[in-house]
Amino acid sequence: MARPVTMFTGQWADLPVEELARKFSEYDFDGLELACWGDHFEVDKALAEGDYCAKKRETLEKYNLGAWAISNHLVGQAVLDNIDERHQAILPPYVWGDGDPAGVNARAAEELMNTARAAQKLGVSVVNGFTGSSIWHLLYSFPPVPGEWIDAGFRLLAERFHPILDVFAECGVKFALEVHPTEIAFDLYTAERAIEALGGREEFGFNFDPSHLLWQGIDPVEFIRRFPDRIYHVHMKDAIVTLDGRTGILASHLNFGDPRRGWDFSSLGHGGVDFEEVIRALNQIGYKGPLSVEWEDSGMDRDHGAQESCDFVRRTDFEPSQVAFDAAFDKEDQ
Repeated sequence: MARPVTMFTGQWADLPVEELARKFSEYDFDGLELACWGDHFEVDKALAEGDYCAKKRETLEKYNLGAWAISNHLVGQAVLDNIDERHQAILPPYVWGDGDPAGVNARAAEELMNTARAAQKLGVSVVNGFTGSSIWHLLYSFPPVPGEWIDAGFRLLAERFHPILDVFAECGVKFALEVHPTEIAFDLYTAERAIEALGGREEFGFNFDPSHLLWQGIDPVEFIRRFPDRIYHVHMKDAIVTLDGRTGILASHLNFGDPRRGWDFSSLGHGGVDFEEVIRALNQIGYKGPLSVEWEDSGMDRDHGAQESCDFVRRTDFEPSQVAFDAAFDKEDQ
């Protein structure tokens, strides 16, 4: 099957894209999943400059790399979120504007539509991203949360994302939500509800990332089995849970990399995700898209981790069997 092994560039936004292309080509990656920040893929330039996408492809091809998806997580976060000053740090200035929350939500939605148009110009069929959530702060139901408030959050998803998905449909591009804390869908059941709220539109699916499921206590393989026709892209990312009697799963307001946390992200193969079972499940659903490394490990040099991760994915991926192991004894075929 030889699924492409790519690197998501979001954690490398401090480096120019050509430097990354050279580096990851040397590390034996097949391509890049370009983040829509830094100079990696700029949506406004992709639409305004006639040769922008062609030049981006030329840069990748110079290093024998391809691109199968782009990602605009940061802008997507602002579509449904209750906007505050934190969003200014993650949004392009033209999306943040004057910071008025309603205006930020509207401009973020328009930018996500433009991301679909830019993806079409680049020749990729998947945009990975976030949705944000107007109800994430209601996760713990005390003071008691009226069910209508949660219903309203999913109605808001439909209200704001149907027009976005209309543009995705026009462009022939899929939106792949990375199921993730702070998003409208952060586990299996909220993912089900998001699909229902959007009327089952095929433009909406998932960027499967096992790391965000593992620490919540969810078997990532069960997510693949539940949504076999909605896995539009795959992130290879690991996490480790270290509950020692003092640590907590809610992480105690401690930032990533703090050893007192109850869980953290880790380089591939150093955490708790059973990637062999993930590959088996992906084989079962016929997923043939890229396996894209999203590298985050506060305790490891990132260049070491990137190269090690590429090798890990190549060792771990395998093709499904085309015959039953005892087919030679099936007399009906003789």
